[in-house]
Amino acid sequence: MALLTDLINLDLSDSTEKIIAEYIWIGGSGMDLRSKARTLPGPVTDPAKLPKWNYDGSSTGQAPGEDSEVIIYPQAIFKDPFRRGNNILVMCDAYTPAGEPIPTNKRHDAAKIFGHPDVVAEVPWYGIEQEYTLLQKEVKWPLGWPLGGFPGPQGPYYCGIGAEKAFGRDIVDAHYKACLYAGVNISGINGEVMPGQWEFQVGPSVGISAGDEIWIARYILERITEIAGVVVSFDPKPIQGDWNGAGAHTNYSTKSMREEGGYEVIKKAIEKLGLKHKEHIAAYGEGNERRLTGKHETADINTFKWGVANRGASIRVGRDTEKEGKGYFEDRRPASNMDPYVVTSMIAETTLLWNP
Repeated sequence: MALLTDLINLDLSDSTEKIIAEYIWIGGSGMDLRSKARTLPGPVTDPAKLPKWNYDGSSTGQAPGEDSEVIIYPQAIFKDPFRRGNNILVMCDAYTPAGEPIPTNKRHDAAKIFGHPDVVAEVPWYGIEQEYTLLQKEVKWPLGWPLGGFPGPQGPYYCGIGAEKAFGRDIVDAHYKACLYAGVNISGINGEVMPGQWEFQVGPSVGISAGDEIWIARYILERITEIAGVVVSFDPKPIQGDWNGAGAHTNYSTKSMREEGGYEVIKKAIEKLGLKHKEHIAAYGEGNERRLTGKHETADINTFKWGVANRGASIRVGRDTEKEGKGYFEDRRPASNMDPYVVTSMIAETTLLWNP
């Protein structure tokens, strides 16, 4: 008699050319990922060749009950690490039946900015450091923390090893490999300052693909924590008090910044970002005021400052970039729950298209 795991791991290619496509989209809160699967007649590698689909928007907070149909357009394809074989994950964005992007579809406007000739010419690269916290499912308290109590103070946990310092490494490593399998340009992982908190990095990714890859990496992480019976939180300050918050530091460079004389281009871009500080903060994630306090490696939310190798700044420039006179910078303001489509396109728009 076959076991459940045997059936889950069935290799479909032995008996059929058909594949399973898991369509993924962002729900009404702007942070909740939803997905459903459909059968396709054979392997597909081009999202333009995939059929559009629909879902009940009244059940995701994205449409009224009397006109609930929302149409999803396939935008990017990744290999499915859960079903494997030729099966795929499909990142979609959402539209009304008339073809208008719905309000929570932030990808549509981002794609317009990334399609602008001035932006295309500058080939914007992004490296996003996604922090998150693993929580015990029944009590919503960080993994490895004593129930109703606290572990020892911060210090030994950042990049730490050992059963009393690193909690949830099996989940983190499973996620790392699953992302590589899927085709996400994941570039690393590490344990973070607060115990139970981890980080993965995606990039360098060009333009709109940075947003697609972060969302798919988040989806894969949520699916793995579902299997493990653990909750993943993207709250920017999951535990109040003397504990680090969670961010999504966004590293950015353009062609001009990466070439000779790039340091001057970087300084001009940072100056523009400073002039639009309030607008960026408003779009950089909910609850960020609990994290950006001027403590725990952050700049105060109302203050814009930049510096070389300064982790208490809004924008940090690396020592290598200063020394070589070209490179990239890091926007340390985005919260862990930011929308990568919004943040990446806004940085491009402010630094490349906006003239103060």
